[in-house]
Amino acid sequence: MGRGAGTKTHRLAAAMKTCADLSDGTDDRISVLVPIRSFDAAKSRLSTVLDEAGRRTLARSMAAAVVAAAGELPVFVVTDDDEVAHWAEQSGAAVVAPAIRGLNESVQAALAVRREAGDTRVIVAHADLPLATDLALVTGPGVAIAPDRRGDGSNVLSVPTDAGFRFNYGPGSYEAHCREAARCRLPVTVVHDPGLSLDVDHPEDLAELHARTVEP
Repeated sequence: MGRGAGTKTHRLAAAMKTCADLSDGTDDRISVLVPIRSFDAAKSRLSTVLDEAGRRTLARSMAAAVVAAAGELPVFVVTDDDEVAHWAEQSGAAVVAPAIRGLNESVQAALAVRREAGDTRVIVAHADLPLATDLALVTGPGVAIAPDRRGDGSNVLSVPTDAGFRFNYGPGSYEAHCREAARCRLPVTVVHDPGLSLDVDHPEDLAELHARTVEP
């Protein structure tokens, strides 16, 4: 598996470029960003069904599946956590340490790092997709989104690095990112893939994972 190397700290300071139309993407240089805040106290909403050790184990195994699903694309784990950074490097990924709080701000900073390195597109994948097998499915001219199974979140999001796209993760991020694509005059490709639609946040998500993976 091809992986980038090195750790780079970046603070989001420069103003984003204005929105622009995107080329057809045939010559894209693509990298994958996987934001992970910490494995400590991971997946607290599963505390009614898993203890802390179980949640840590689950979080690490899901993150490993996401990194593997990048295939030959270079992966950059976005984190300021030393344990996560060590895990990422042991897993064959590089690290972007944004030194900034907040998911949206961290991913925006990481995109800027990869733009400066020459990447024309990034695929941002959440680290809690245990059935992910191929992140490269999320592609197309403009913006591509693999929503969660409820049609609310943006489990995997592919954007050009030079379009001035602003991330808006949180409740309703799928619709928010579609609106942002429209603001940037970018077409949207929606990718419905069973392996990318299941993110594990709640006990019912864990039950769905069990139902999909355990033999009757």
